[in-house]
Amino acid sequence: MNHHDADGARERAGGGAQRPGADTPTGRAAAGGASEPDSAPQAHGRGRPELVYYSSTSGNTERFVRKLGFPALRLPLRAGDPEVLAERPYVLVTPTYGGGSVKGAVPKAVIRFLNNPANRALIRGVIAGGNTNFGEAYGLAGKIVAAKCHVPHLCTFELLGTEREVVAVRDGLEEWWPRQQ
Repeated sequence: MNHHDADGARERAGGGAQRPGADTPTGRAAAGGASEPDSAPQAHGRGRPELVYYSSTSGNTERFVRKLGFPALRLPLRAGDPEVLAERPYVLVTPTYGGGSVKGAVPKAVIRFLNNPANRALIRGVIAGGNTNFGEAYGLAGKIVAAKCHVPHLCTFELLGTEREVVAVRDGLEEWWPRQQ
């Protein structure tokens, strides 16, 4: 099978999400396209992050995001769907596609969303779904987005996330997000 995607695969035991912020800077690097790259981002709500995510029709990434329990905005499935605009700082959650290849690792909907400078200016970090079968390409979409947007790659979760990963990511985000003010 040539094209694997973490969002469309079945959940398996294992995983290894790190707590967001465990090995990430407490501050945020400038996001590409931001008008004031050194300005501190503003947190949303009561110290809780907003998530922006892409999930294919399989819904694996969506199930992971729902388990986290944070406010979330889903990116459109199809190119012709209305454009989504972020209104406040957010953490991006994306699956990794491409079966271990750099080409196609980031879903096109995520690329379209981040190509809008207003959306790109509000990203504060990225979390990636991945498949450990991809080896070093595990969670590659998160690494690519983090490098291009100059934000931390907070963590990677296996497929739709184990319960342990959900707890680690939720706790890590709750600890990390308030320090972004």
